[in-house]
Amino acid sequence: MTRLLLFTGKGGVGKTTLAAATAAGLAARGHKTLVVSTDPAHSLGDAFARRLTPEPAEVDHALYGAQVDPRGLVDGVWQDLRGKLRSWMAGAGLDALEAEELTVLPGVDELLALTEVQRLAETGRWHTVVVDCGPTAETLRLLALPEAVSGYLDRMFGLQSVFAGRGTAQAVRRLAAHLESLKSLLADPGTTGVRLVLTPERVVVAEARRTLSALALRGIRVDGLVVNRLMPAARGWRGAGASWIRARRRQQDEVLAELAASGLAGFARVEHRAVEPVGLPALLEIAQELYGDGDPLLGVGSDPAPPLLEVSEVDGGYRLRVSVPLGRDAAVELARVDDDLSITVDGFRRLVALPERLRSCRITGAESSPHGLVVSFTGEGQR
Repeated sequence: MTRLLLFTGKGGVGKTTLAAATAAGLAARGHKTLVVSTDPAHSLGDAFARRLTPEPAEVDHALYGAQVDPRGLVDGVWQDLRGKLRSWMAGAGLDALEAEELTVLPGVDELLALTEVQRLAETGRWHTVVVDCGPTAETLRLLALPEAVSGYLDRMFGLQSVFAGRGTAQAVRRLAAHLESLKSLLADPGTTGVRLVLTPERVVVAEARRTLSALALRGIRVDGLVVNRLMPAARGWRGAGASWIRARRRQQDEVLAELAASGLAGFARVEHRAVEPVGLPALLEIAQELYGDGDPLLGVGSDPAPPLLEVSEVDGGYRLRVSVPLGRDAAVELARVDDDLSITVDGFRRLVALPERLRSCRITGAESSPHGLVVSFTGEGQR
């Protein structure tokens, strides 16, 4: 079974370098590995000091690389289905302009980049596919798209009734089914792991916390944190430069201590380098620092994270635990929407279907902790 390992983080934290180093380390251990980038910055090839194309090419023994071209996928894949939908809408009485506007699928280029990663993973040629994702904002949008687009197609095109028996319906249903399989792949801890890269700065750590919450809301588990560009300790060094480095390292250590005290311990560390790490020797050096003699895939396929929702009975009602890691200053909003619970954490929202036994109940309160939310409900029949 092919393993999928996604690297993401705030722009500029070095996730491309660490993704490339991890791929190089896996290949050096004998795992046939593909490292592929969905980042529009196209910097993965720069890490290997060679040009990469959309088709996997050998970089070294057991190591292959590719750079997904989302625009090419849009032109080659989506336009055919879009044309069918446009023709159907025109036949249903919509004018050409309305049909054109209604078939513009939001985020289709990012979505197709992710489906191309899935296609490459499912060829069975690789033991591991390492993905260099875009910055966290783009990655979060990307990982939310399968669920969002499935709902968009279902609401917009009425798959079960309006398109029954039509060729267009079959094409749309195939796309919806593919999106569902993509969502399942991303949320499967036995197949997919996410590594969140950050630098030891408070602004970056704050964004990393929001990312952890947003991914948890999507049911996607982060199985590793990597702190990159840690200043050397500079013990025994002399001079003004050494004093500056020690002061910077003390500040970084304070940030890491706060990170550990908040429950996010166990992160890996990579020191800052004086020379930009380019090429296989430099990347393998980073892989050794990052993993030592351990397995870079440690965490993928291990015990799954707790379920997003857990219900327990209490006197007079129920408690619903929502397993979403929360920072001390996280902005949390809850709302009941029919049989769903709308959860918004730091601007990231998800509608979660309530367990059946809670649908007739009424929310009476909620409290948060670093481990998640606890929502209280009255007994049945008191909604």
